[in-house]
Amino acid sequence: MCMLEQLKSIDTDLFAAINGAHSSFFDFLMYWASDKLIWIPLYVFFAFLLYRHYGLKIWILVLLAGFAIALSDLSCTYLFKNVFHRLRPCHEPSLEKIVHLVKGHCGGQFGFISSHASNSFALATFLSLLLGKKIRYFTTLIILWALLLCYSRVYLGVHYPGDLIVGGIWGAGLGAAVFVLTRIPFVNNLLIEHE
Repeated sequence: MCMLEQLKSIDTDLFAAINGAHSSFFDFLMYWASDKLIWIPLYVFFAFLLYRHYGLKIWILVLLAGFAIALSDLSCTYLFKNVFHRLRPCHEPSLEKIVHLVKGHCGGQFGFISSHASNSFALATFLSLLLGKKIRYFTTLIILWALLLCYSRVYLGVHYPGDLIVGGIWGAGLGAAVFVLTRIPFVNNLLIEHE
């Protein structure tokens, strides 16, 4: 068995273990943890934290955060999903009888890499680099939030762990790259008075 096949086998086994350990309570919890709209109050809180530390220059950081998420989301689709065509586990015929879906939701046909993982880690990394040294435990808490989102995607049967690991790494890299833009002299000069 080649290395790629071994990795796929490990990925499938890990998926089956996580997705198979379900209960009605966690079905409810993970369904809502995976929902994008439920986190809007948290995003507003993030904006408040940016305002506290960067004042009215927050608009620059909000634009950059939006840019990081848009870049992440588009690249997941066009550089990965539309290239690799790896079926989500809930669309994989060989797993049809073992996948536990919550409310019958599966998502698009292809799942590599996870947009949820990439987007959440892009935002988490960008905000951590901005606020991690200013707010105690911020980095730990925001990484735990991103990991919860990732776990929920496997639990719900819509992604393999590998989709999330690669997605998280990709998103973290994009978040860090966008953070570098805050160090460009023009942008840095706009922010510096609030550092």
